[in-house]
Amino acid sequence: MSFEALGMGSEAAGMGSEAARLLEAVDFAARKHKDQRRKDPEGTPYINHPIAVARILAHEAGVTDMVVLQAALLHDTVEDTDTTFSEIEERFGAEVRRVVEEVTDDKRLPKMERKRLQIERAAACSRRAKLVKLADKLHNLRDLNRCTPQGWSEERVQEYFRWAARVVSGLRGSSAALEGALQRLFEARGVPT
Repeated sequence: MSFEALGMGSEAAGMGSEAARLLEAVDFAARKHKDQRRKDPEGTPYINHPIAVARILAHEAGVTDMVVLQAALLHDTVEDTDTTFSEIEERFGAEVRRVVEEVTDDKRLPKMERKRLQIERAAACSRRAKLVKLADKLHNLRDLNRCTPQGWSEERVQEYFRWAARVVSGLRGSSAALEGALQRLFEARGVPT
């Protein structure tokens, strides 16, 4: 039965289509991250992280761009699973692939090099990628404030905040809401920005 037959206009049909696209990304990410856990003491299912990143974008930044929301849900699939960029493009399109590519670290590089490149490349990212990165950092920092990951010292947490502030400085001008929330976290930790 069509949306029109149910008494719903074409707007409902479009929203249904967008909801289906969003749920497709959630399902894909959940399947890819199914055996992964966060490093918190509870061992939270990893999928909670990309869902939280998309939720931050939608609820706190008012993002409605489906490409950004899908990319947020998929942002760690290539980096942390066997997913390929070609697979992302085939399932979600070239625009989503480009954003996921921009936010994906090359795991073949040493960790310190990956961190350096995030700082160096932040300013050159597209606005869509900057939004995903801001929400990703915001969720990670909130999680670090909530609890310290297993094996992390307080100094390592503080160092992560300092590094995140350097990445965020290159992402400025993308979302006042997200940047304000991050600024408050940095100030609470005494991290210069």
